[in-house]
Amino acid sequence: MSVKTSPVAQRAAQPRPRTKPAEVRLEELMAAAQDLFLSQGVEATTISEIVERAEVAKGTFYHYFQSKNDMLVALGQRYTQHYLQRLEQAVAACPEDDWVAQLSSWIRTSVQAYLDTYRLHDIVYPNHHHHDRGNPEKNAILEQLLGLLEGGQRAGCWSLAQPGVIASLIYAGVHGATDDVIAAGEDDGRALAEAIVQACLRMLGLPPS
Repeated sequence: MSVKTSPVAQRAAQPRPRTKPAEVRLEELMAAAQDLFLSQGVEATTISEIVERAEVAKGTFYHYFQSKNDMLVALGQRYTQHYLQRLEQAVAACPEDDWVAQLSSWIRTSVQAYLDTYRLHDIVYPNHHHHDRGNPEKNAILEQLLGLLEGGQRAGCWSLAQPGVIASLIYAGVHGATDDVIAAGEDDGRALAEAIVQACLRMLGLPPS
């Protein structure tokens, strides 16, 4: 007597594919490298350790990257993407027509995000204090900030002769002041963020919020 197996049971009995989607495998590889770089440094970390942590073959690493330096470049781009997404989410949580709230939220979030991730930032951007006119990651953050300033200008919230210059001043002020907090061994950037927000509002010709 034969027993019929339902289609659902047949699918459940079939072995699941071992191969992960390429984007998942790449993310796991980069996450493994990031953890190792943070815990023991870039120089002390070998490619063999990275692939072992990610549970992939060494050939998988070389499918995506030519070297650790090549991976560092990709980690830098990933860092900036996550940073920008965090800022975008903070701004999106504000009312669309409240440009002061959006700019203030951008500054507060930028300070805290930098405090939360500066160790990784310094790994993927070891020369971030050196002036680099061709820095696409910095330019992407500046463009996001400039968009806020120009949006507020169009809405009549402030009048700026050179929005690009103001964006650069705010960017440099946020990162420079946060570096001072990090150097002092502090991890709470709320007071600093509020001070920067008020200074920026005065620079835009607005009363303190």
